[in-house]
Formats: sequence, structure tokens, C-alpha cells
Amino acid sequence: MRGVRLPGQRQVTMDEVERPIPGHGQVLVEMKASSICGSDIRAIYREHLGHGPEAYQNVIAGHEPCGKIAEVGLGCQRFKVSDRVILYHISGCGLCHDCREGYMISCTSPTRAAYGWQRDGGHADFLLADERTCVALPDELSYVDGALVACGFGTAYEPLRRMRVSGRDRVLITGLGPVGLAVGLLAKAMGASRVIGTDLSTARLDWATSIGAVDTAVVSDGNALDRILAETHGDGCEVAVDCSGSPAGRLLALRGTRRFGRCAMVGEGSSVEFDVSKTLIHPQITVYGSWVTSIGHMEELVEKLVGWNLKPEITVSHRFSLDGAAEAYRVADEGQSGKVCIVMG
Repeated sequence: MRGVRLPGQRQVTMDEVERPIPGHGQVLVEMKASSICGSDIRAIYREHLGHGPEAYQNVIAGHEPCGKIAEVGLGCQRFKVSDRVILYHISGCGLCHDCREGYMISCTSPTRAAYGWQRDGGHADFLLADERTCVALPDELSYVDGALVACGFGTAYEPLRRMRVSGRDRVLITGLGPVGLAVGLLAKAMGASRVIGTDLSTARLDWATSIGAVDTAVVSDGNALDRILAETHGDGCEVAVDCSGSPAGRLLALRGTRRFGRCAMVGEGSSVEFDVSKTLIHPQITVYGSWVTSIGHMEELVEKLVGWNLKPEITVSHRFSLDGAAEAYRVADEGQSGKVCIVMG
């Protein structure tokens, strides 16, 4: 079977590898869709960071997989051949406190391995998965929908859920890449009264507006904060989510948060500096750090998406075949598109 690897320096290789055989408690998933995450671009495609949870081990890439089970190994208890599944993209030890809470993303065991990072991922014809990482994909959602839930939409749902977003809230998003788009769509589904989105890219602002992810699009320039305050009668937003991972984006999110509001940091990398008293203490803002989601919350999200009639694939601007993986990564790397997805079959 075919499998895509990322050797670094913006290179993509297609290798022929043996089709895996599922062992005890494992399933073999025929890949139907596997999208590209910004973390793949930042930490693997451009350069190999090579340490911690981001240590790429020369495996088949793709940590947002979705497909149909082709084989099941001994000991599988829930899923069977032909079941449609999303893969929670980290397989933890299953025994530590975080794993038992469903947050395998936070597992610190040496056995923790993420699909596409430390074990083979979804940019292939088949993927060998632990049954415990499978989430049932309802018939109402497409395989592309499922791939986007596997990381991006789950990552977007977690901070909104923790901050209890509702109709009382106006929501500010800094950074309208795929996760920012997901935050906007989910915030609206959860009842947010208004969504304001910011980005440096006018192409991304236009895309976010066209799919209904934001009500107001603001260019992230020196006037962005004034625009945000003008849109909120000088108050700022009750909720802000930084998806940019940039110092300027994080600071804008904090400054655009209303007094006694909530602000979540979701975008990875870089840093931020600010006057703590003026920016955080005196406005009495609560800050959340949020990393992916739990497998339980991912199952909950899938159920909610069906009820909301919200299809994540609305955020996809580009689709490629597995043979077009190199071009898919090139487009994603430009940072001007919506979600980029590799679709098989």
C-alpha cells in the first residue's frame, strides 16, 4: 500500500509499505479522508522539531484520519468490519489519570504515540489503529466531516465547551485558519450572539465570511482593536479565542476581551508579553489554555454536529487525492486557504 512521509525541508515522499495486520485490540481502517493540520506544517513539513510530543519519527504522516474498518483483531469489543470511524489521534497508555479522563493527548507515558507523529497516520491506503481510539462516525456525517473532527473541530470545541459559550456571549477569534473557522461555526451553533474574526490574510477573512464562520471580519492591523471595540460598543467580547499562535494575535485576543470575560489560548508555538496588571488582573480576565480535546468530548461533539446539522467540511477549500499529497501540503503551507483535505476513494 501507499504511505506519505515528511522528511522535512518542505519535502513529501510517497513510499510503498506493507499492509499492516491488526493485533489484539486493534483494527485496520481503510482510509477515506485525512486532512492536514497546521501543526503538521509548522512542526514536521517545514522542519523537524524532534523533541517532546512533537518528535516526528519518520512515520506515515496524517493525524486527522477517518475511514471504514476493513479488519478487526482479536479482543476487539465494540467495532466491527465496515463500521465508519474517526480516529482520536493519540493513543495513550490508558492507565494514567489523564487517559482515564479521556485526555490521551496529555498522557505522559513513554508508550504514548500520536498517529502521524510517532506511529503511522492517515495519509495512506490503510491505517492500523487501537480500537480504543475509534469514535463512531454517524451516517449523517461524511468521511471528510469525520477527518476534520479528528483534530481541528475537536480542538475548537474544547475551549468553547470549557468557557460555556452561550447566547450571552460575543466571541472574538484571532486567527482564521482552519481551527479559527471551526471556532466560529461552533460558537454560532452554541448560540453566540455575535462572532468577530481577525486575520492578516484578506483571503482567509473573505473565506470565513463566505461560509458564515464570522459575522464581522477585521484585518489584524494597528486598528484592529479599535474596530473590535467599535463593534461591541466599547466593551470588547465576553469570550475570545486565539487561534493564531502569534504574539500579536494573543495580545489582541486578551485586549479584545471584555472585563470579567474569558480568553482561551489555542494556537501553538511562539510567546507573548504584556503588562499583567493592565491586561489581565485589573480587567479580571480568566485565561484558559486548551490542547485538543478528550475522546469523550469528541464523541459528544459528533452527536452535537448531527443535531446542529453542522457539516465541518464546509471549511474545506481544497481537496486532493493521495497522489496529490505534495501539492496538498504546498497549498496548506501558504496559509491562505481554508482546510486542505486528502480524500481517498
